[in-house]
Amino acid sequence: MNIEDALHTFIVECRELLQQMEDALLRIEQTPDDSDTINAIFRAAHTMKGSAGLFGLDHVVAFTHVAESVLDRVRSGELTMDGDLVVLFLKVCDHLNTLVEGIAAAEAPDDTVQGDSRELVMRLEAYLSLSEANAPPKSTTIATVDGQEGLVEREGGDPGEQAGTGNWHLSLRFGPDILRNGMDPLSFLRYLGTFGRIVSIVTLTDGLPPVAEMDPESSYLGFEVSYQSDAGKAAIEDAFEFVREDSQIRILPPGSKICEYLSLIEEMPEENMRLGEILVKCGTLTPFELEHALKRQAESGDFPSPLGVDLVEQHIVSPPVVQAALEKQQQIKDNKSKEAQFIRVDAQKLDEHINRVGELIIAGAAASLLARETGMSQLLEVTATIAALVEDVRDSALSLRMVQIGATLNRFQRVVHDVSRELGKDIDLIISGANTELDKTVVEKIGDPLTHLVRNSMDHGIEAAEERLKRGKPVKGTLRLNAYHDAGSVVIEVSDDGAGLNKDKILRKAQERGLVAREAVLSDKEIYMLIFEPGFSTAETVSNLSGRGVGMDVVRRNIQALRGTVDIESELGAGCLVRIRLPLTLAIIDGFLVGVGDAVYVIPLDMVVECMELNALNALNTDNRYINLRGEVLPYHRLREYFHVDGQPAQREYIVVVRYGEHKAGLVVEKLMGEFQTVIKPLSRLFGKKAGLGGFTILGNGDVALILDIPGIIRQVAEEDAFAREIGRLG
Repeated sequence: MNIEDALHTFIVECRELLQQMEDALLRIEQTPDDSDTINAIFRAAHTMKGSAGLFGLDHVVAFTHVAESVLDRVRSGELTMDGDLVVLFLKVCDHLNTLVEGIAAAEAPDDTVQGDSRELVMRLEAYLSLSEANAPPKSTTIATVDGQEGLVEREGGDPGEQAGTGNWHLSLRFGPDILRNGMDPLSFLRYLGTFGRIVSIVTLTDGLPPVAEMDPESSYLGFEVSYQSDAGKAAIEDAFEFVREDSQIRILPPGSKICEYLSLIEEMPEENMRLGEILVKCGTLTPFELEHALKRQAESGDFPSPLGVDLVEQHIVSPPVVQAALEKQQQIKDNKSKEAQFIRVDAQKLDEHINRVGELIIAGAAASLLARETGMSQLLEVTATIAALVEDVRDSALSLRMVQIGATLNRFQRVVHDVSRELGKDIDLIISGANTELDKTVVEKIGDPLTHLVRNSMDHGIEAAEERLKRGKPVKGTLRLNAYHDAGSVVIEVSDDGAGLNKDKILRKAQERGLVAREAVLSDKEIYMLIFEPGFSTAETVSNLSGRGVGMDVVRRNIQALRGTVDIESELGAGCLVRIRLPLTLAIIDGFLVGVGDAVYVIPLDMVVECMELNALNALNTDNRYINLRGEVLPYHRLREYFHVDGQPAQREYIVVVRYGEHKAGLVVEKLMGEFQTVIKPLSRLFGKKAGLGGFTILGNGDVALILDIPGIIRQVAEEDAFAREIGRLG
């Protein structure tokens, strides 16, 4: 196995585990007694510790072990997961992230990281000391087995018959393929030493074949281990999680009953007497206890019932409890089976696959063009079939890149938790539309703009508790993140029930900075959009979160880089809503080809509303570029003028009505050339700042067609429309 690949997988899984742990910690603060969530936090820490142990990452194992010990006390009810402990474990999560990123960068922990580890370990150990101080006292009772007495320590003074020592006994028979699967049996034994002590171990060589028949990649050894640890059985079982299905693992707790040792002796492949002697050699059983156990087995002539059934017959465990346990076990198996249906794919390989599909689309378009030129019916039929299949492949490939936005939105639970504590505000985050899907690349790049918006809403938007009470609002503020599909786009809304935007204050600040002329008359929306100007801020004081005028201009720039737009709605005293509109994908789209002279342009098909001949419409005023579209005043642009296309205009013109969000506009073209699968390719820096262009594509005949940036064009049309109205008002 390639250790680098395995380590990369470990890093990816650790990041996922830490995200799951953080999500669970944020949930547990609302429901501190939820055992499922507590177990989820424990499992995340335990799995990470186990995986780190396999790679010899001792600093991660040592730190996580202390955290896991505290979580184990929480699971047992000795500690309560209150707000302070949640905050501490969130810091533990952050520190583990730091350790993992250090591993990813192949860097050893520096003095700062080691200092943070020591500080957090001290804080965690304080909880362990508190737990031990409140633990029930241990009492010593006398257990009798066939007239012989022995001292047995029990917690809480609950006496009962026991056999064996006060140590765990582990009977390990690793599967023959464990080495081929990249696992080392010794690594599991070493890992046991991280949260306990191996008292004695006996290596079994019964399965060894003759030397000539030995396979160096096969495992033949078994182990009987006497193990001392304060960990629970679940923690010890989880140490063998990676080999549980392929191996035979039996774990007996300290002081197990005679019937349990009989069950172990019967189930293991070795001879009964020999295995019994090994248990004695390990120190698990005394010679007397072994003799007594085998004597009972010989007298009965049959082996006792399995442990679960035996307990039911003794009325120690009721049948409903057993049935519930069996159902839970089956549910876990079903979940694991479902998880096994997913595989990890490197993101770079996925991008290469999309690029190949794009080239296939271009080649398919060329084949279709040649088929039309030849006029051969059979060739046309074949190319039509290929085109349909290519379209299916395209949709399938794009679906691989589509991911739910929920993971990105849920990360803001932590942001809201930390920032609300820093600000001293009580804020509730409500997330909806988490199942909305969009392109992986878009999801990765939208996180930073959303972070700015969320923090600004909490700092500037939602008032302090006293102010909210004066205005008759609930003390707890509400911040909402909502995502949904609309007209071929994804809309993400960030809204709050805070004070809203003060347009008079914004306009005054803009006039002071020279962004707006004193005599200018702006609409409410235009005033609100001023907050996205570089360096603009209305904050009276600078805080750790905002007030420097940095951030909102970056938000708009990053959103526009994704071919998206941002709008604001606000009501003074009631709250504010910021609406981000993004394309579903950045790779391949369905396009509508139009022509102006010899130039060809592509309009995203999902933004096209309708097409019609311009001369047939009732032009209100051709010079002012408005038409009467069934009683609706529609502004429009001539693409020939917009892109300065040379040559004489055609006698017949068409208007393509496009829509983006709530805005509509018309584009006047000279040719309607039909639908076309468009592979979006980025423009060079030379054209990067040209308004109205979103990229280019290659047609079937090898020509280049420019892809129109409809949001940018509509925005420019709207600005010109507002300017014309203002000139008309002043004139």
